[in-house]
Amino acid sequence: MADSQSNARLRADAGAPRSGVIHVRTRLTADFTVVANALAQRRGSAVTVGVAVYILSLPSGTPVTIAALCAHFTEGEILISRALRELEAAGYLERRRERTPAGQIRTRTYFYDVPGGTPEPDPDGPPDPPRPSKQPVADETPAEEPSVALTEADPQAISVLASLRHVDPRLVLSGREAVRLAPAVTAWLAAGVTPAQITRTLTTGLPDRFLTRPAGLLAFRLRETPLPAPPPPEPVARPAVPPLQTCDGCDRAFRAPAPGHCRDCRSARTGLPAAA
Repeated sequence: MADSQSNARLRADAGAPRSGVIHVRTRLTADFTVVANALAQRRGSAVTVGVAVYILSLPSGTPVTIAALCAHFTEGEILISRALRELEAAGYLERRRERTPAGQIRTRTYFYDVPGGTPEPDPDGPPDPPRPSKQPVADETPAEEPSVALTEADPQAISVLASLRHVDPRLVLSGREAVRLAPAVTAWLAAGVTPAQITRTLTTGLPDRFLTRPAGLLAFRLRETPLPAPPPPEPVARPAVPPLQTCDGCDRAFRAPAPGHCRDCRSARTGLPAAA
């Protein structure tokens, strides 16, 4: 007797979702990288997330310059540079200038899996001096720093900082934060940058999610962003050049506001020598 066969479809796994992605996971014991969901699910540029995950997967000491990243990715320098700037603004990437025991200045790059961490000492050099714990990064204020009243700060700088919330409602600053940021804004104003330029520089291209206080992002941009070029000076009005006229006596061309005789013909008619 032949075995009975059924054409009915197998019942789907009750735990599988009806739509969307279905993960097929493999337990890894080596060659893997732990990435926080806040970074992996960051809204915005996929290039930024890809560069961040790639840097996290590299061993310490691997070059992460723009040239090195362009050699790995197919994207060009503009996209890679933009991704690094976004990671800096979000607090994942920090470039710090440090002095070696030989007295040379070098730039060290620190990458945080979670923004606001403290870099570990350099295993190849002398230990860094202890740094005060900070959370978030931009709220670092020495305990001995004298407090400045809000009324003593530059009123124009305070006005620029207070107006940022009208452009982005998330940029709400406390009075203490505004006082701390005011000197940097005052320096920009003294350099000839207009309040509108400062507002545009501080509010353009902000991340979708702030992982620190808004003052942290503003402090970073005021500290690291090159000063925008001041508006060009008003052009100096040049005197009007009289039009060309044809001399009524000798048909020679000369410049004058109205038709008539040239300088030589006028001199001959008056009997006076022509002016040099």
